[in-house]
Amino acid sequence: MKRICVFAGSSVGRRDAYAVAARDLATLAVARGYGVVYGGGRVGLMGVLADAALAAGGEVIGVIPSALATKELAHRGLTRLEVVASMHERKALMAELASAFLALPGGVGTLEELFEVVTWGQLGLHRKPCGVLDVEGYWNDLGRMLDRAVEESFLRLEHRRMLMVETDPARLLDRFESYEPPDTPKWIDRDEV
Repeated sequence: MKRICVFAGSSVGRRDAYAVAARDLATLAVARGYGVVYGGGRVGLMGVLADAALAAGGEVIGVIPSALATKELAHRGLTRLEVVASMHERKALMAELASAFLALPGGVGTLEELFEVVTWGQLGLHRKPCGVLDVEGYWNDLGRMLDRAVEESFLRLEHRRMLMVETDPARLLDRFESYEPPDTPKWIDRDEV
């Protein structure tokens, strides 16, 4: 892996543990020789992550749509800041630049970005690891929802396992480094149910 794309909230959230986790993840990623690709913001957990990775001496590439950059949300102290025309271009460039995808706590945007790359992996459009860093149980309900999708035959177990969940960033990065994607087709036939 060369770079990890991190999806994270544009707010810091209610608990101090979220910012601590963002800093710990950034520091660990840099110590392991990984660059960070993220949404390019200076606010929220995104800004905490970027500042910590920069402080640790790491490469940090931000990708932000021009509409958000002009609202003064862009982080101007990054290794590289890419200003793109749309959210679609943002996600495509982030995916191109990254070797893995990881979500910290965040809101609807974080979920949308995470699910898009997981879906791309499920469809075989990439073979990169995807995971979430579960800070104080933040992602518990997401895991339960995906388990329900497996139970109801909307999701194969092999594809459910593609989204790795860990509470410790070192364990998550270890799993990323040994990741082998499934070669199972996405579609579930009625007679398989």
